[in-house]
Amino acid sequence: MKPSNLLLLFLLAFLWGLGWSATKIALSYVPPSSFVLHRFIFSAIAMFPVFLILRKRIPHDNKTLGKLLLLCSINAFGVTVTNIGLVGESSGIGAVLTYTQPLFVFCLAIPFLNERLKIAKLAGTAIGFAGVVFLFLSSINSLTFAFSMLMILGAFFWAATAIYYKRFLSHVDSFVTNFFQWAFGIIPLAALNLYTGSFFFPKETTYLWMVLYTAIGSACIGWTIWLYLLRKEDAIVVSGSSFIVPLIALFFGWLFLGENITAESILGSALVLLGVFLVNRKNHK
Repeated sequence: MKPSNLLLLFLLAFLWGLGWSATKIALSYVPPSSFVLHRFIFSAIAMFPVFLILRKRIPHDNKTLGKLLLLCSINAFGVTVTNIGLVGESSGIGAVLTYTQPLFVFCLAIPFLNERLKIAKLAGTAIGFAGVVFLFLSSINSLTFAFSMLMILGAFFWAATAIYYKRFLSHVDSFVTNFFQWAFGIIPLAALNLYTGSFFFPKETTYLWMVLYTAIGSACIGWTIWLYLLRKEDAIVVSGSSFIVPLIALFFGWLFLGENITAESILGSALVLLGVFLVNRKNHK
């Protein structure tokens, strides 16, 4: 990975790592579907002024717009099921299950993106995932089957959006694509919340700040960086490098949620860093 893109990756890891704690706090106030809807709405509002400036970059052919709409639908569904799963699991289990995503990307990138199978990438992906398991080993006590399956399903759809964007929409501006994700995602989520009767916004200031951070920091900035990196680098390299996010999330979980950092966590951190190094090794020869 290029040095400039590596810096963007570390910024992304910080934004998403902190967003993990913010999401856990926000989900103590509202159901997952409500939180995701609020996040989508605030993300679209925050990005709209810049979107107007970049409106000339909007694709005008129906085929591309149709693919964008499909990407938005997959993203909205994946984010929703991930947050539903997170309610029923600890943050440790949530991190491990969510970061099965690079494993799915590795499996999908070879047949659909024709990315070459490299032993270093395979080893890095496997070691990075093992590191995530060790990071949260002390907090993994039991798995709730239904919630666990939802989180794995969410990880699969996250991987699917990465592969789909890389193959069919990488020519579309990253910011424009990201805006479409959140703006179009509001429609099915609003319908879902109206159907379930959970269409409300808490009055607590803490919840407002959590939504604002996850909307602007994690969604607007973080996802734009993610899509940009997918355009510029191999999907396997980008997804494998994202293992560093749970490492940052562990630190913020300790800082804000009182979660423990154990000897297993230290070993996990070393494995994550080794995995990320191996995934990026090709560019450092």
